[in-house]
Amino acid sequence: MIAIAIDGPAGAGKSTIARALARHLGYIYVDTGALYRAVGYYMLQHGVDPSKEKEVVPQLPKIDVTIRFVDGEQRVFLNGEDVSDRIRTPELSMAASDVSALPPVRAFLLDQQRNLAAASHVVMDGRDIGTVVLPQAQVKIFLTASPEDRAERRRQELMGKGIHTDFAEVLEDVRKRDYNDSHRAIAPLCQAPDAILVDTTGNTCEQSIAQLIAVVEAALLKTS
Repeated sequence: MIAIAIDGPAGAGKSTIARALARHLGYIYVDTGALYRAVGYYMLQHGVDPSKEKEVVPQLPKIDVTIRFVDGEQRVFLNGEDVSDRIRTPELSMAASDVSALPPVRAFLLDQQRNLAAASHVVMDGRDIGTVVLPQAQVKIFLTASPEDRAERRRQELMGKGIHTDFAEVLEDVRKRDYNDSHRAIAPLCQAPDAILVDTTGNTCEQSIAQLIAVVEAALLKTS
């Protein structure tokens, strides 16, 4: 099976761009960040501090989080309930960052991510796909953009969902998430040595998709 690993910081457009790439190639798209968001959502719903390992670990056996494809779209189910839309808020971004820093949570979700890649051709995105989850992926991409671009994209995404927030607040969240993700002890966000850097600063969404498709198709030709 062919795996394309896409890593990068929060707000880089990984989900949107990777989904379009997967559709173009006819691959399965796997948004691993949604798994961590679902775990973070569970913790917040049950009054658990998502940053405290001693509180989080006892809850893990109570969690069944899965990705299913409904009418070709990835949906995230938490204990049988579709939570796909509820996990896309700034609060959940921070909760996902907190739980993803905990080794037991990463171990809890690792096999599930690898099993998805073993079963199908996949485009999988996250923070440590090329470095930890799928180190043997045929193509690795590190997708990024300036913090300001990423914050504005996230603000527009939230506004589209009826969530009104101010740019400075979103930018602060983006920078905090960047710091947390790149400084955590376990599987920190970083570019794999063999990953291709793709910077989409200043691009429209359509331009970013076209840029990534061109880079990936060229890389696939080299591996064939």
